[in-house]
Amino acid sequence: MLENFRAYFTSKAEITDEQYVKITADLKTKVYKPQQYLLRKDEMCNHTFFVEKGLLRSYSVDETGKEHVIQFAPENWFISDRSSACFNEPSEYFIDAIEETRVVFVDQQFIQRLSAQSESFRNYNDFILHNHIRFLYKRINMLISHSAEIRYLSFIKLYPDLMLRVPQWMIASYLGITPESLSRVRKDLAKRHANMK
Repeated sequence: MLENFRAYFTSKAEITDEQYVKITADLKTKVYKPQQYLLRKDEMCNHTFFVEKGLLRSYSVDETGKEHVIQFAPENWFISDRSSACFNEPSEYFIDAIEETRVVFVDQQFIQRLSAQSESFRNYNDFILHNHIRFLYKRINMLISHSAEIRYLSFIKLYPDLMLRVPQWMIASYLGITPESLSRVRKDLAKRHANMK
């Protein structure tokens, strides 16, 4: 049933099918409809969400009501509010579904059980945490010091399959630019590409 989830964890943790069945026996899953919330601002985030199928996003809303997309999470991605989950703080973010999405709820107890079973997973989990921090630093630097074009090209590299799945205004929000600026960037790149032929 959860083919992506099973493949992900059996490969990263190098555990047997028997071990997998045992440690995932009480995991919960849920299907969310488009625009349905997994997390709202000021709620506590008690899980990390693994996307089995579909597409999620996290975002904040400023004092004017404008949305700022923080992350997209397609299949085989994790999404959460780590500040809320790790430090028991109310979330500052929303997480909702862009498409109909099947989610696996991963809690700290699951991570601890898997870590106890697999040294390989313990090492991989450390790598994930450090890579997440590295990604956040790169994203901050991208937003404050790079052009709209470079941000867009970076987005395509990070999310190569999302161009037709995500509304343009959400992509613009993620990039920190207006939809009009995104449209200009795409036109300029298309024109440049055409001239190279």
